[in-house]
Amino acid sequence: MAVEEIPEPQEYAPKKKKSDEDYEKRKKNITPGSLMKAMLRSGEGTAKPTEGDQVIFHCTIRTVDGVTVTSTRLEHGGKGYPRRYILGKSKMLLGLCEGIPTMLKGEIAMFKVKPELLYAEVDCPVTAPEDFPTDVELHFEIEILDFFKAKIVTEDMGVVKKTIFEGQGWECPREPYEVEAWITAKQTDGKMILPRLKEPYYFTFGKSEIPNGLEMGIGTMSKKEKAVIFVNDSYLTKSSLLQIPEGLEEVQFEVELVHFTQVRDMLGDGRLIKRRIRDGKGEFPMDCPLQDSLLRVFYKGMILNEEKTVFYNTRVDNNGEPLEFCSGEGLVPEGFEMSVRLMLPGEISLVTCPPDYAYDRFKRPANVPEGAYVQWEIELVGFEMPKDWTGLNFQNIMDEVVKIKSTGNRLFKEGKYELAKAKYDKVLREYNHVNPQDDEEGKTFLNSRNTLHLNVAACFQKMGEYRKSIETCNKVLDANPVNVKALYRRGMAYMLSGDFEEARKDFNAMISMDKSSEPDANAALQKLKQKELEVEKKDRKQFKGLFDKKPGEISEVGTSSIDDQILDTLNPDVDSINPEKDTHTDRANSANIGDYVEAERISLLDRLWPAGRRFCTALGLNRCSIL
Repeated sequence: MAVEEIPEPQEYAPKKKKSDEDYEKRKKNITPGSLMKAMLRSGEGTAKPTEGDQVIFHCTIRTVDGVTVTSTRLEHGGKGYPRRYILGKSKMLLGLCEGIPTMLKGEIAMFKVKPELLYAEVDCPVTAPEDFPTDVELHFEIEILDFFKAKIVTEDMGVVKKTIFEGQGWECPREPYEVEAWITAKQTDGKMILPRLKEPYYFTFGKSEIPNGLEMGIGTMSKKEKAVIFVNDSYLTKSSLLQIPEGLEEVQFEVELVHFTQVRDMLGDGRLIKRRIRDGKGEFPMDCPLQDSLLRVFYKGMILNEEKTVFYNTRVDNNGEPLEFCSGEGLVPEGFEMSVRLMLPGEISLVTCPPDYAYDRFKRPANVPEGAYVQWEIELVGFEMPKDWTGLNFQNIMDEVVKIKSTGNRLFKEGKYELAKAKYDKVLREYNHVNPQDDEEGKTFLNSRNTLHLNVAACFQKMGEYRKSIETCNKVLDANPVNVKALYRRGMAYMLSGDFEEARKDFNAMISMDKSSEPDANAALQKLKQKELEVEKKDRKQFKGLFDKKPGEISEVGTSSIDDQILDTLNPDVDSINPEKDTHTDRANSANIGDYVEAERISLLDRLWPAGRRFCTALGLNRCSIL
């Protein structure tokens, strides 16, 4: 009656943790005498397994007559592999749920278990193997080999980690970090698969150089951490670096994470890569430079050619002094600043940058050709945080505002609208904490805030976000409906978005509110008229031939794309139409083909009318007159 081994915990606890109420309900099945324990060998220490612990144990199940039903031990017909469960996570027989937490490490005990605590339990969460006795009392001989707090890496517990030594810091490796680690591997019976080599392994996350489950486990480790990672067969994918024999149910990897190099794909497409060469000081990202910080960096710029030609070196070309620049002001190439903003003081990083984030959109050094990929070796010497406005008087605050706004204006003129907007937004955020003390300060404050809002609206217009530009102008007009500049800017946004009537209202309102604005308003109205004519001309071209046919006429093939759409309905692809359901053929062959064409024209007009409304309105036509 011997079976090869103890049943696997094939099913697992649901993602939602089982409530204490559910478990208490199961415990009601425990009656006096239904679970009895006899210690065969005492264990060590005083600690016992608790919820969340992974328990590793050997188990032999016998009938009351002493016949072995199944076992994990070789001497009793098993494979010699111990089993592991996670208390409170793995679905377990109620008798094991109650018995195992009473044991010490190294202890061997015999449990006499009634069937109602085994597979005969009502709504038993574990399915009994085929031919397994479910309605008889059984004896479980259990030896606790080890237990420990487990880090569950995957929901199905196919990858579980045991931490031996805690690591340093909080950061863990991830794609595409470069990792250096000592790795050994053995089977669950202790047989060595991969011995320790003379040198640690080097691999890159995300390149399938090690089995998937092992990579997932290492992705939870910090520097200098040592751990055992249990990986079952479903996560033992083939890899180029580690050769694991096929057919193993589980492998235990012992890993010591020596070091990992932070590698960041800044754009997510592999073009702009930041690779940390030397760690900096502080905690990432809290100690990285903020917007508007004054940064000091040493850097060496190289062209990514065969010679790696150096085109600039601050230690040589800047008299040995670091480069100083303020972040968020467009003073260095975009890829350069993006990378420095993610550095810690003292860090050295190697940045590989594509031309559009290097010098193709920035003032190019004379010795850097157009379209060149470059590499910067950057050392962040240090940085100064932006000035805190706390404690400044009103005049000092306004002086700071003038500086920041001037920078924003420069960026706007250079076409760097997002950076300019960031400057204006920064001041507007700070204004939430500014409290003018008298009417004069209040007037200055309101005028300044309105100007900043209008500058933001101008940025939105340049960025093509016309609706946001209108909403920003409304913030000014809600407080001051006669603000001519806000009307002008909103009118321009309406015009650019195609809402010509609203634009005309704003430009005419300018004239009625302030006669001095009449030249600007008239110029805007003239531009609006030109814009309307351009749209009308475009619409005429788009709808050419649609309205110049009499009912029942069929235009020549190819006269217009609109006419072609009508002809297509008269000449369907017969191979793609179900003859029993097709009505087009019957209509085309009837004497009333003119009526059918007219119906198709009306149907097509229903689809095209919204787009052609402006054109028809300009001609003085409505939908009924067209039909």
